[in-house]
Amino acid sequence: MPAPRRSELVLDSVRRLLRIGASTNLLNLLQKQHPADLAQIFGALLDAERAAVFSLLVERQPRLAMEAVSEMGPESGAVLLVGRPADQVATLLEELPSDDAAALLDYLPDELSAEVLELMRQHAPGQQQVESLLEYGEQTAGRIMNPSVFALSEDLTVAESISALQSARDVEMVFYLYVVDARRHLVGVTSLRRLLLVGPETPLKRLMTPDVISARVDTDQEEVARLVASYNLLAVPVVDEENKLVGVVTVDDVIDVIKDEATEDLLRLAGVSGDERIATPPGEALRKRLPWLGVNLVTAFVAASVVALFESTIEQVTALAVFMPIVAGMGGNAATQTLTVVVRGLALGELSWANTRKALLKESLIGVGNGAVLGVIAAGVAWATKGDPMLGVLLGVAMVCNMAVAATAGTLVPLGLKALRVDPALASSVFITTFTDVVGFASFLGLATVFLKFLAR
Repeated sequence: MPAPRRSELVLDSVRRLLRIGASTNLLNLLQKQHPADLAQIFGALLDAERAAVFSLLVERQPRLAMEAVSEMGPESGAVLLVGRPADQVATLLEELPSDDAAALLDYLPDELSAEVLELMRQHAPGQQQVESLLEYGEQTAGRIMNPSVFALSEDLTVAESISALQSARDVEMVFYLYVVDARRHLVGVTSLRRLLLVGPETPLKRLMTPDVISARVDTDQEEVARLVASYNLLAVPVVDEENKLVGVVTVDDVIDVIKDEATEDLLRLAGVSGDERIATPPGEALRKRLPWLGVNLVTAFVAASVVALFESTIEQVTALAVFMPIVAGMGGNAATQTLTVVVRGLALGELSWANTRKALLKESLIGVGNGAVLGVIAAGVAWATKGDPMLGVLLGVAMVCNMAVAATAGTLVPLGLKALRVDPALASSVFITTFTDVVGFASFLGLATVFLKFLAR
């Protein structure tokens, strides 16, 4: 059975069993689901249904409940924990790896988070790892790493290394075996496969690769994701300022980072806060969206003031008012295309000031080409509908000008904002919309004013 169809059947069954109060049957059904599938089920349920299903799992299968919460993501998962007693939340978080627990704590209310941390410190001293993770900056390698990383001493032989590995418990990643010196400085790495293919008396020093790709605890999580993608890694070791091994970021964490960063960039391109979600309360969403809409309103008045300069021209040739939105709208659409490509290039490290000229030339050529083709079409439509060939010519020329400017602005504005340490995804669209509106109106109405005597009235 296809996965989507199966998910729908399971969801319907969950709702039916919940409605008739068949808790035992519901629990049996939930226990058969993978945590990731449970997370999807939680996301599809209504708030009351989700709370009831989660409470049932917490009572009977707390580990499965928390694994599903972890799969939901920290923001959505934390909602299910809010309102529960602090001691219960502390016990539930102890079911998770320290990095997942720290992520959830980040989204709990401050008072509840502090109380839970204190309880976890009392219940299980080992859970102090959670508190140490929260001390690192947000969106850094230190915040998302798992501190329970397996490491081998450089003085061991292969036989001793295998024995140490066999005695280890809860090892996060064994595809890569990190080698440290007596002071836990990261000095090398080897693979499990290589360890098993050499003689047991071989010293680990001869086997390891000394050049290790690693990240500092303060490295931005996007940079960690780039390392994984660039070098095809399954994990990246994390070191402190003294190059001591303190944790590891695995590929599953990196996938979450890539998804979150892509979502954030997508939202910010539309002028929406990167942390807004469907479940965000209306008041909070309003507060986050209103500032950029206010900026848009100001820039809209700038564009309107340009139109006001040509009121007399529009009064004499009213057909201009019909085609003005086409010039500005097509310029805005072209700029959005360029902006999307450029912001993605900046996020992936493909675009920098070093290759700006090449990117600018490419986008400018595309802008002129699109403007020429679409301008001819628009000119033909204007001529056919209004019977004025000069109006069509002016419309076509204005479109070429505006789409060329749109491509240029779509390339240079995000680069300039990045140089000023402003997120290009957040602020670029506002400035570029202003550029295309102002240039579109000014070029079309300006040309119309110059060639007014040739236009039909």
